Amino acid sequence: MIERQNRLLPAIAAQPYPLLFITISGAHLYGFPSPDSDYDLRGSHILPLQEVVGLETGCETIEVSEIRDGLELDIVTHDIKKFFSLLLKKNGYVLEQLYSPLIVHTTPEHEELRAIAKGCITRHHSHHYLGFARTQWRLFEKECPRRVKPLLYVYRVLLTGIYLMKTGEVEANLLRLNEEFKLSYISDLIAQKLAGVEQSKIENTDIEFHRGEYERLYGELEQASQSSKLPAAPSAKDALNDLLIRLRIGGVMS
Repeated sequence: MIERQNRLLPAIAAQPYPLLFITISGAHLYGFPSPDSDYDLRGSHILPLQEVVGLETGCETIEVSEIRDGLELDIVTHDIKKFFSLLLKKNGYVLEQLYSPLIVHTTPEHEELRAIAKGCITRHHSHHYLGFARTQWRLFEKECPRRVKPLLYVYRVLLTGIYLMKTGEVEANLLRLNEEFKLSYISDLIAQKLAGVEQSKIENTDIEFHRGEYERLYGELEQASQSSKLPAAPSAKDALNDLLIRLRIGGVMS
């Protein structure tokens, strides 16, 4: 994995603006990449001051899809202002990107942001995970034959959401989550995904069993949100604003 991450560095170096951080998201973060899974690289870039205050503004979001050194890459970065604004909303995607342990590029300010962003986590992040789970379950149900991937995403987002509501910690890896939840069928599904290709199918799936588990865990997430000790609103806006100004004026430390 480290060797492959090192092979990602040339793609990072080719990005047009200074980077606050880049991490790996997607199936590699979730713990169930297929042999042919692409690399989802996510992070934040820093537009120079002249491209923010002038008539011609820089790219708020940069998306690049390419094959480099035999690796299929999907790179998405947001300018720091947009990324910080998303952190202040109930957006689980940016939280998972920020706290991903699969770090390709980092800075001291990345670590500072990780500390500040603890004040962005609220009980309302449950809505993100509930909505994502509904979408993935509908995708799983309508397919014929049905694939492993959407079903794993259903379980991953529900367990991530429940864990977040109970602990205030962001954990997106399904294997580590299942050390806590101990659902016997999870390891079998992951093994099938890891052994197969990206579009691997589920044979003889007990749809009613998985529907029951989906509904049970969905209800558990709703209940965990209602009983969570997490705050109702973020408290980190001022600290994010201060960091934004410092980064915009001075850039990142090397």
